Amino acid sequence: MATELVGTPVKRVEDRRLITGKGRYLDDIAMPGMVHMAIVRSPYAHANIKSVDTSIARSMPGVVDVLTGADVPYNPLPMAWPAGGSAGIQNNVNTPRALATDSVKWQGEGVAAVVAETAEQAADAAEAIIVDWEPLPAVVDAEAATKPGAPQLHENAPNNVVFEWSVGDKDGTAEAVKGAEVVVKQRLVNQRLIPNPMETRGDIGLYNPGTDEYTIWMSSQTPHIQRLLLAAFVMGVPEHKIRCISPDVGGAFGTKIFCYADYVLVLLASKRLNGRPVKWVESRRENYQATIHGRDHITYLEVAGKRDGTVDAIRVKTYANLGGRLSTIGPGIPTTLYARVLSGCYRIPNVYAEVVGVYTNTAFVDAYRGAGRPEATYVVERAMDLFADEIGMDKAEVRRRNFIPPDQFPYENPSGLGTASGGAKIYIDSGNYEPALDKALAAAGYGDVAAAKADAKARGKLLGIGLSSYIEVCGVAPSKWIGAVGEGWGAAMWESANIKVHLTGKVVVTAGTQPQGQGHETTYAQVVADELGVPMDDVVVQHSDTQGTPFGYGSYGSRTSSVGMTAAIKAAGKIREKARRYAAHMLEASVDDIEVEGAEYRVKGSPDKKKTLQEIAFALDLAFDAPEGMEPYLDETSYHDTPNCTWPFGTHIAIVEIDEATGVVDLKRYVAVDDVGKKINPMIVNGQLHGGIAQGVGQGEDGSLLSGSMLDYAVPRAEWLPTFELDETVTPSPVNPLGVKGVGEAGAIASTAAVANAVNDALAPLGIRHLDMPLTAPRVWKAIQDARAGSSNGHGNGKEAKA
Repeated sequence: MATELVGTPVKRVEDRRLITGKGRYLDDIAMPGMVHMAIVRSPYAHANIKSVDTSIARSMPGVVDVLTGADVPYNPLPMAWPAGGSAGIQNNVNTPRALATDSVKWQGEGVAAVVAETAEQAADAAEAIIVDWEPLPAVVDAEAATKPGAPQLHENAPNNVVFEWSVGDKDGTAEAVKGAEVVVKQRLVNQRLIPNPMETRGDIGLYNPGTDEYTIWMSSQTPHIQRLLLAAFVMGVPEHKIRCISPDVGGAFGTKIFCYADYVLVLLASKRLNGRPVKWVESRRENYQATIHGRDHITYLEVAGKRDGTVDAIRVKTYANLGGRLSTIGPGIPTTLYARVLSGCYRIPNVYAEVVGVYTNTAFVDAYRGAGRPEATYVVERAMDLFADEIGMDKAEVRRRNFIPPDQFPYENPSGLGTASGGAKIYIDSGNYEPALDKALAAAGYGDVAAAKADAKARGKLLGIGLSSYIEVCGVAPSKWIGAVGEGWGAAMWESANIKVHLTGKVVVTAGTQPQGQGHETTYAQVVADELGVPMDDVVVQHSDTQGTPFGYGSYGSRTSSVGMTAAIKAAGKIREKARRYAAHMLEASVDDIEVEGAEYRVKGSPDKKKTLQEIAFALDLAFDAPEGMEPYLDETSYHDTPNCTWPFGTHIAIVEIDEATGVVDLKRYVAVDDVGKKINPMIVNGQLHGGIAQGVGQGEDGSLLSGSMLDYAVPRAEWLPTFELDETVTPSPVNPLGVKGVGEAGAIASTAAVANAVNDALAPLGIRHLDMPLTAPRVWKAIQDARAGSSNGHGNGKEAKA
């Protein structure tokens, strides 16, 4: 069917309400009789709770209830994705309770909650709760936490180890490293990040004592999953007794996937108050303390190969900090989504990764935009640059020589995209990496870099250029690969959509995915309008309410377009086929003789004999003349489980200048050539790339939170960034009818490595081989001073070259 809307930069339909202040976010919701909750949080990273005195708080004005851990009758929060994919993996699981009862494991863990008539009264009373603490030694570094003598967080996790997991051919990789002409070693730090969405989290709990049912409004990416987790794993109530609603969500970046303690607390408090609605909205400081963080890896890298530029092996050992207790899917991020894509877009025959998940006295770590893929890209792209530097070869040429050739797809990744535990294998099904690299190099003026460096040097600047050729695995599917029989995820990963064509001809799409600013109401409408041949204005897209939408797994992992919209296309196909059968009845023709063009259903050879979809919907909704056995109404639901992940790729290039006197890094240009398959809405795609690039560029000891607000946490500003220069290649995905791949995380995956490589390239003439992130001015300045003083101070260590 010819399309007109898919591929068109249609303005986002949701923006009219969102940018004029007509959106309805969690904190906009007010209800009669609503009360407010404040949570008392630990000031210590590690401490025993000797007692909690709530007597003063209970007597303060406006206070209607106070809860401690002893008042919560529910199970601890679930961890749904243990490290899996191999037999015999032991996960030492410790998850949070709604409120801690005996000890706290990070600064910000909740120990009590106050409910009052106003938010201010609740906050005042929370300050009056007296906790008798026994402070304990804390450890915040993942590698240090595994050493003898480190403070121990949990009895069931000796040396603070959550799991020890590996993937790849250990012996084969060891032989390749041993026999290599060149081996380069480097310790890499991918520092902890705070995701920092514009809207902090919040929720409102409402208990109905008449029906014994709960409703929760939540700023969440996954309302259906939260209903399942709360009902079956935490509260022990039937799933149909809980309704989850996500209103407009003001950004998430992964942070709003998970099951949080406050969900439980507002529902319990509403029940204790006989059905009064209870609202909690976190402050920015709470968002930094108690909502998940991202990244935080320490990796020991070895890259081995030949002096002709061939990379034969990558071997890594990564310490993945998972925080003081486990979040919902924390262990799956540094295993499946990191270590299994460590070879990137390269044909590296030997890859072996060891990953040690570690408890530390920090906030829990889970999926943040890219979720494992940025960490893997950083490792392999630093590896390419370090290897190129060691053998004296151009960095673009090293990449080119090691790309997976186009004729090698489908390509089985040696870092283990298959699974040894009975699940399915997935493959990198398509790609053509060299054209994206060539386009990026040409746009960046790569051949003129030497002259640009000389010009910068004359101005007291150090110029560097950084490449990042990335691959992304999107969709987090199929279910038999990602699920418990495969990678260990405790559910499935299909997606759903329902389509109704009302009597008036208007089309309503309800989807199991959940937008957080991506423009789903626009892109779903573009796709369904094309499929059914109706005007886009006649398509309404609904989501976010477990009572009114089919079960779906939500939006993350860049899965909505490839999985969710394929479900919508399948539902539209069912609508079209039913309409075709009824058109044949109306036109007194054989079904085989009905042709469909857009919204018109015509008899072959008789173009005047036709009915529109709207006419068919009207007649079938009334069903006065429905044939025997045909149900009234055009109303169809489909569920889609994709046969494979999708594989976006591209090359990003950053050009930086460093002020030698101050260490300030200035990003002068940023070029990105991405292949995300076919684009449903190019304007939305560009917006996703812009946001991801900005976040990735912005990445650059007692356990106390050092960055407690935006005053001291460096969020990237627009004035720091150049105009992004975007281009594309198009290699359609073969696993879905749209040929799309996903784009929400691509910018964040590629950009961090590009900027880090650029900074290290700029510093290379000073003898600095590697500088860890964050690449702040003081850190860069100190590296420059150390280099000039003749002390590498660790910046150039870890190299092993063999003749």
